[in-house]
Amino acid sequence: MEIKKIYNLYSKYFLVDTDTRDIRKNTLFFALKGDNFNGNKFASEAIKNGAAYAIIDEEEFKTSDKTILVENVLETLQELAKYHRLQLKTPIIALTGSNGKTTTKELINCILSKKYKTTATLGNLNNHIGVPLTLLSMTPKTEIGIVEMGANHQKEIEFLCSIALPDFGYVTNFGKAHLEGFGSIEGVIEGKSELYRFLNKNSKIAFINPNDAIQVKKTRSTKIVSFLEDIAFLEANPFVNLSYNSVQIKSNLIGEYNYTNIVAAITIGNYFKVDYLKIKKAIENYVPTNNRSQIIVKESNHIILDAYNANPSSMKVALENFSKIKETFKTVILGDMFELGAESDKEHQEIVNLADSFSFSNTLYVGANFYKTNTKNHTFKTFEELKCYINKKPLENQYVLIKGSRGMKLERILNVIY
Repeated sequence: MEIKKIYNLYSKYFLVDTDTRDIRKNTLFFALKGDNFNGNKFASEAIKNGAAYAIIDEEEFKTSDKTILVENVLETLQELAKYHRLQLKTPIIALTGSNGKTTTKELINCILSKKYKTTATLGNLNNHIGVPLTLLSMTPKTEIGIVEMGANHQKEIEFLCSIALPDFGYVTNFGKAHLEGFGSIEGVIEGKSELYRFLNKNSKIAFINPNDAIQVKKTRSTKIVSFLEDIAFLEANPFVNLSYNSVQIKSNLIGEYNYTNIVAAITIGNYFKVDYLKIKKAIENYVPTNNRSQIIVKESNHIILDAYNANPSSMKVALENFSKIKETFKTVILGDMFELGAESDKEHQEIVNLADSFSFSNTLYVGANFYKTNTKNHTFKTFEELKCYINKKPLENQYVLIKGSRGMKLERILNVIY
């Protein structure tokens, strides 16, 4: 079926789903496939549960007029998203970067939604599937769209831009993330800068941090809007406090590194003419979730749970910030960083050298990579070993930083800390 005909079906309700467990009435179900699942097998179930049509790419599952056979379901989803984007009059802001994408996206959405009807990426659904789904969640009523873009290889951001066609873009930073795919920090810079190249080619606008030399260099021929100059950092102990337009803003975000994320969001809010008092309210009401710099109190311990993800760049700034928090007794629990390729041993050792230099009350490393490092502190090859250690030596009256890659699932340690 031609994409225009599929679009006509979609545009009746502007609903798309890919999981039969969350089917909405009158939605279009896209039967995506993965290494361990085949959505085609659930097409009939999706229709039974309320889907108007199911898009499939295996003929044996075409059981009724409500199943639409296409050559490739994923490519059809992406094509539909781009076709929809071309119909929308909505300005799109795209974000990418090594660290802080999701937090910055959430802040921008909180601020802009004070004045506009916004649609933003849910969670971190920022890949070749998530970006199309984000676009397809927008309706003609959406006044500003905010699209997070993730990548771990060259040309991915370029591809996502070809679907989302952003009018504005912001790169949070260039750090040591996904080195296995990008090959080097230079590869990271090249990959993330694909957003700049799209904006430049299409005469669109980039928001930049003028204190980031790479951002300045990469946008020399691009239309830019620089960070506002009247935003002053006050403190981060542990929460970031700042001054903007002569008013103080007390955020619920931890660490000096989040100051830049807040400044970016304020700058974008100001560009779209959101009142500064509404900006203040939006930032102060934003509370991070999903294991991202959450403050959790358990008995006598205060825990900074930052276990959603980690790479050498984010680990470094988290440690440096934690060292500045004015508390006497501090414990660090660090889990392995993934997707570092040939640089893994070197990067883990450098993090150990940094963490050891701060002389925290307790410094605990867990995971096969940290286990191989040279350190004066405790290393544990498995989570179970770490768990046993803390059970034998409970933490009391400590400020605790927990950080590691998503695959480590370090939030489990909360069940051990009393």
